[in-house]
Amino acid sequence: MSGCSYRKHLQEVSASALNSSKLNLWSWDSKKSSDLLCGMGVTPMEKDPKDTENTPQNQMMQMTPPQKRQKLKGKDDGFYIARRPRSSRISQPGISWDSLPDELLLGIFSYLHLTELLRASGVCKRWNRLSCDESLWHSVDLAGKHLQSGVFGKLLPLGLVALRCPRSCIGEPLFKQVRPLRLQHADFSNCTASTDILQTIISRCHNLCNLSLEGMELSDTIMCAIAQNSDLERLNLGGCSGFSPESLRQMLKSCTSLDELNLSWCDFTADHVKNAVENFPRSLTQLNFSGYRQNLEIIGRCSNCAAHSVLVFRPGGLTICQIYHCGSPSSSLVDCKHFCLSRCYQITPASLLDLGKLLHLKTLSVFGIVTDNSLQVLKESFPHIKINGSYFSTIARPTTGSKKNRSIWGIKCKLSLNRTDS
Repeated sequence: MSGCSYRKHLQEVSASALNSSKLNLWSWDSKKSSDLLCGMGVTPMEKDPKDTENTPQNQMMQMTPPQKRQKLKGKDDGFYIARRPRSSRISQPGISWDSLPDELLLGIFSYLHLTELLRASGVCKRWNRLSCDESLWHSVDLAGKHLQSGVFGKLLPLGLVALRCPRSCIGEPLFKQVRPLRLQHADFSNCTASTDILQTIISRCHNLCNLSLEGMELSDTIMCAIAQNSDLERLNLGGCSGFSPESLRQMLKSCTSLDELNLSWCDFTADHVKNAVENFPRSLTQLNFSGYRQNLEIIGRCSNCAAHSVLVFRPGGLTICQIYHCGSPSSSLVDCKHFCLSRCYQITPASLLDLGKLLHLKTLSVFGIVTDNSLQVLKESFPHIKINGSYFSTIARPTTGSKKNRSIWGIKCKLSLNRTDS
């Protein structure tokens, strides 16, 4: 066959093949194929939006960033495999945190530990606002912690009602607001803090019901700040010092709702004891006046009003413990139920018999005053009074019992830095 006839034969074959392909051409419908595959129980593969299935290797290397190239193990050093770019993920159906109402988020936050709550406050502006809600900061336990300057200035304005921080080191509060605090129950026992820092905090508290400053160095300014809390019910000043007899008198006269008072082992002079005895509020039912070894004495009945007065204050000479005062019924201790006079060595065992005149007295602590024989006589004389029942007085003290007890005056602190307490 000649060259011309051969080329003519190829043209006829290609023309017939083209006609047959036009007759049998089938257009692939992606929607139909999807329905078909689904009908067979097969999930169709999504098409790569970048369509790199048949992209040459060199072009793939150019499209892929160097940090995403993987070196093939066991091959030459110059051989690399380029990853195919991933398609964008389809958002999964579900509930977003942003769609939750504030009330539900606050309910979730209420189960968080203090450290976790602080971390949550840094997620976004909304979480920061909700994490500072007053309902989450009702009571906080920071016992034995070192609190740097500015911590109390941010913490207390959040609406704290109960604060427990005994044996803590307190820095400058650095308050940014002038408004009073909501604090009602505070335990600052044996804290390391200057009188200026303590005065700055207490001066902003006007609604205190329970306060413990045991073992603290105080001042007249702090006593005046305590006096502005007319609803104060429990006050623990055991072992305190640094304030004058006049400031003590003013505080006792202002706090007319005191029910429990602990003035044991304070650095008192005879004038302190005198002002305290003369101004005990009538509302007192529990009093701890232990530790006054030389300037406290009980003497006999009042000669002018023996029928109504058993233990009186003698203005001249030694001070004494006033139980009934015929001239000032407002400062009497008629309703006293729990009384502590331990280590008051000037009180004689015989004078303790007059305490039986207190009709409401339930417990009496007189450690260091009476011998075993005298104690037996007192117990037989007053069977309705529990005498020396406990070595440690619980009067006005915030935490009693086990060391694991993290509550103050029966209020359990909700937020704590100790995970075992949450």
